[in-house]
Amino acid sequence: MTKQNRENKEERDIQKIIGNTLRWGVTVACAIALVGGAVYLMQHGNEPIKDYAIFDKTHPEYTRLRGIFGGFFNFEAYGIIQVGVIALLLTPIVRVALSFVDFVDKHDWLYAAITSVVLAIIFVNSISSPT
Repeated sequence: MTKQNRENKEERDIQKIIGNTLRWGVTVACAIALVGGAVYLMQHGNEPIKDYAIFDKTHPEYTRLRGIFGGFFNFEAYGIIQVGVIALLLTPIVRVALSFVDFVDKHDWLYAAITSVVLAIIFVNSISSPT
């Protein structure tokens, strides 16, 4: 196998990994949210329909990771659905991280730098709290 063929195969491999990451990330996120929706219907299916014109603040614990994962591990519908949303949000972030690894591997420093800035922005915005 020539060097060019080996490089083309490696390029296809990383692109396949990135594509599969996106597919599997969305699939897993949807499956988790679907389970959460089923649990919600089992727990609350007989209740009257809420007025969704008014914002419901009855579950503020599901706005923090500790509350979300606590609800998930306690098999509470809101926590399970929120974990599905987190998985869906993490999917493109993992794709950007894999792209960064690919650019560094190819010694494409310009795109590696741009991708690292994107990752840094995502990270800073994720850990900073609104004022």
